Amino acid sequence: MSAEHPARALWRAYEPVHAVTYFAPECREAARAVGLRGFWMGYFGSRAAPLGPVPPGVVEATFYNFHPDRVRRAIPEAWSIAAPAALVRMRTKAAAAALRRLLGDEVAERLATDVDVAMTEAIWRGDPAGRPLFAANRDLDPPDDVVGRLWWSATTMREHRGDGHVALLAGAGLDGCEVHVLASGDRAVDPELFQRSRGWSADDWQAAVERLAGRGLVTHHGEFTAAGRELLAEIERRTDELAERPYDALGEAGVVALVDALGPAARTIAASGEVLYPNPMGLPRPDVGD
Repeated sequence: MSAEHPARALWRAYEPVHAVTYFAPECREAARAVGLRGFWMGYFGSRAAPLGPVPPGVVEATFYNFHPDRVRRAIPEAWSIAAPAALVRMRTKAAAAALRRLLGDEVAERLATDVDVAMTEAIWRGDPAGRPLFAANRDLDPPDDVVGRLWWSATTMREHRGDGHVALLAGAGLDGCEVHVLASGDRAVDPELFQRSRGWSADDWQAAVERLAGRGLVTHHGEFTAAGRELLAEIERRTDELAERPYDALGEAGVVALVDALGPAARTIAASGEVLYPNPMGLPRPDVGD
């Protein structure tokens, strides 16, 4: 394993396992089958389902990098179509089916069995304070199907990391559009990817650029300044630190073993072409840096 932070190395290994829920046809079809209309109602309804039938403001707060209007077009209407508990079951079953197809039944079950104890231990060592999506997923009944449990554990741990990241972004005084302006500059990604996927208009984007320029974080053309690069680097560093605690009990050898176990699956999923690269999650291809 490279010298990168252990929590980041693990994220790169388990995030593709989680990400099938957004891209795999089994997952999209399952959302349509229960009556959720369009990709974004399926996204918000499924991902927010562990929180229960919460009002749109709760989803807007926890998914704050999306335009509020995009959230409110899906929530709370999704709850009138399918109960959150039913969506939790649907989402897990569909993701497990996608993993079995992509990895093969035998490989998926062996991997799930091999990492089950370590991932479950990490989940229960995670601190839920200030982490609503992590806490809600952690408190779900673990799936009986071992492959479904693999997907649930990867999802729960990525929400742990994500909740910490959101707290740091908000603490830096960045709003939902501004974070994408910075991310676009950092990753050299076309702003249209973030505008299209997160619901921000070109006018929203330019207004965010001007606000950040006023803080000296980007130029008026949206190009990074040294201060902007330093701020984002510090947020990423602290994100890794906040994500590390659940893995302390595993020790260095345990973390390396988990990365080594999950790495081939991550590469297989990437090679399938079903996960978008580049993507709004900021996930690099699993072979980068390995």
